Amino acid sequence: MKKVTIVLGGLLSLLALSTGVRADRPPRTILSFTTMYGVDGPFVGADNAIRGVPGDELPWRIAGTVKGRLATNGNLSITVRGLVFTDDPEVPPELRGTNDESEFRALVSCLSEDGNQVVTKNVTTQGFPATPSGNSNIETRIELPESCVAPIVFILAGSEDKWFAVTGAELGG
Repeated sequence: MKKVTIVLGGLLSLLALSTGVRADRPPRTILSFTTMYGVDGPFVGADNAIRGVPGDELPWRIAGTVKGRLATNGNLSITVRGLVFTDDPEVPPELRGTNDESEFRALVSCLSEDGNQVVTKNVTTQGFPATPSGNSNIETRIELPESCVAPIVFILAGSEDKWFAVTGAELGG
């Protein structure tokens, strides 16, 4: 029985080292969210990029719901419903209220330490299927930096590094 305990303890220690999570502590939630802000107004395009990530060249909105969670072990889960182009006049009529991407990706942006400097570290997932109505389920594990301060989660195009939605909300009218 002692050999089994020692082997199991060693395996748990290796698992903790590989995930950056202490074996005696379960993963904890770093960030949980139920709102995102669709790229719009001055965030459209590259002029007002957030942490180096430019907005798409056309405005987007969340017509449905979004729910996400990022854990200390890098587990990332995002359910997106209705991430589509807005009805703004700058959007071609045939695209309004739809999504033209076959995949969405997530990007987690953390402020991190590099010696005595604060640096931005962005981690992007692989693509996940997205429907024309803007629905997608992103379920993955990412490699977080050793320190992840002030995390921001973006939904990106599957085909280019431009964001459609970011954690946040538009309040009011």
